[in-house]
Amino acid sequence: VWAFATAGVAARTLFEATAAEALPRINEFNSQAMANTVWAFATAGVAARTLFETIAAEALWRINEFNSQAMANTVWAFACVGWDSHKFF
Repeated sequence: VWAFATAGVAARTLFEATAAEALPRINEFNSQAMANTVWAFATAGVAARTLFETIAAEALWRINEFNSQAMANTVWAFACVGWDSHKFF
């Protein structure tokens, strides 16, 4: 999905399928994969609240694994979708 978002290609069905497949596997994602995923969804303007909630919970649990770039991309993506969580920010 990162490549589609970067290229500005509208692929809602792909994003929805990716969210469905990613949800049960988020604990397998490293920090960069989580950051790239939320960045792609935010950039593409695809709402995926459950995916964002799941990644937020996982990111908080594994915050020490995020380097500055992954953290910046993650926070940017959550801000872009209007995420309102004092615990997360």
